[in-house]
Amino acid sequence: MDENRQTVVKKTVRTGVTFGSALAMVISYTTWKSVGWAIFHGLLSWAYVIYFVWRY
Repeated sequence: MDENRQTVVKKTVRTGVTFGSALAMVISYTTWKSVGWAIFHGLLSWAYVIYFVWRY
């Protein structure tokens, strides 16, 4: 049972990280129109999303 719980947690974390990166890149590209900034902000992931929501 504990192994199953760990698998679910790992999959959820991966999905959250992937979604956060994609969201950060879309927000960045629509705001700055730059692929370079979109990649950089995608690496920052949720930190950039939270910053963007707080700032704008």
